[in-house]
Amino acid sequence: MEALGSQGVPTQYIKILRELYKNFTTEESLGSQGVPTQYIKILRELYKNFTTKIPPFYNDINVDVKRGVRQGDTISPKLFTATLQNFMRTLEWDNMGVKIDGRQMHHLRFADDIVLITPDISQAERMLADFDKACGKIGLRLNLKKTMFMKNGLVSFAPFTLNGTNISECSSYVYLGREIIMMNDLAPALSRG
Repeated sequence: MEALGSQGVPTQYIKILRELYKNFTTEESLGSQGVPTQYIKILRELYKNFTTKIPPFYNDINVDVKRGVRQGDTISPKLFTATLQNFMRTLEWDNMGVKIDGRQMHHLRFADDIVLITPDISQAERMLADFDKACGKIGLRLNLKKTMFMKNGLVSFAPFTLNGTNISECSSYVYLGREIIMMNDLAPALSRG
């Protein structure tokens, strides 16, 4: 008996379709950023029969890597960033965020460390929902345990939710090694170097 997905499709086919979609998305992302087709083909071939070797004791164990990010592979972060960049461009956030120096700023991003910048809770909820939906399309999932929000004194309190799940509020967080706080107390930032 085969397990069926929500649409009556066998689970094994859903996994294969997701993997194909992820590969297509990565290749499409590289192409849209100007990577020549011959390099994309080379990457596809390199990743097709990817294996890793684990030397537990005396005999090495060869493992076929079938899915997921190839941890430790020097190009994996670049492929991830290219895919993320491509799907971030599809988000319709041109009128979202806040104006800084005449430019609309709606997020900061370094690899998978992403900060959304919004003037109010309702816009933050919409942007987070858009982002979550876009992530789902390429096989990524938000970790809601690590997702938090911070607000300044100008934003009135309101619960912040995504798909019915409350998002925790924090008073500070560390982004790229720097503590971000909404208070004017600079002592913690200065002591961190």
